[in-house]
Amino acid sequence: MGVSGSGKSVIGAALARALGVEFVEGDAYHSTANLERMSSGVPLTDDDRAEWLRALGLRLRQANNAGCGLVMSCSALKRSYRDTLRVEADNVRFVFLRGSRSLIEHRLASRCGHFMPSSLLDSQLATLEEPSPDENAWVCDIRQTPEVLVAALLESMAA
Repeated sequence: MGVSGSGKSVIGAALARALGVEFVEGDAYHSTANLERMSSGVPLTDDDRAEWLRALGLRLRQANNAGCGLVMSCSALKRSYRDTLRVEADNVRFVFLRGSRSLIEHRLASRCGHFMPSSLLDSQLATLEEPSPDENAWVCDIRQTPEVLVAALLESMAA
């Protein structure tokens, strides 16, 4: 979880490979309307995100019911969004990819072909509610390389 440009897809895919489980790109579950809104620089509202979060939660439940591991990328910017996902899979564990505004801005500026414009970073940062201690999220500093972050996550999972 984290704002656009924090590395959710890169870290999530690498972690899934290391664990030998499926990776689900949460952005693939957005409606066409949501993608159009974001592409045109319009931030999503809670109502816009509701169906998307329910779909992701159902995908988590399917994996949970099947006894399969799954790594999913999802911004999950607010606690209420994370709670929506927890309703469907109470054993979900969040990895918060935390980074400075300047680092994320730099990443967004160098990214090509993504629907999310860098102009929405302020909106995402304003919406972001970092996980509280009771959420038991793993917090990762995105200044580290993906390899270092994945190794640290694997170590945390083994503990």
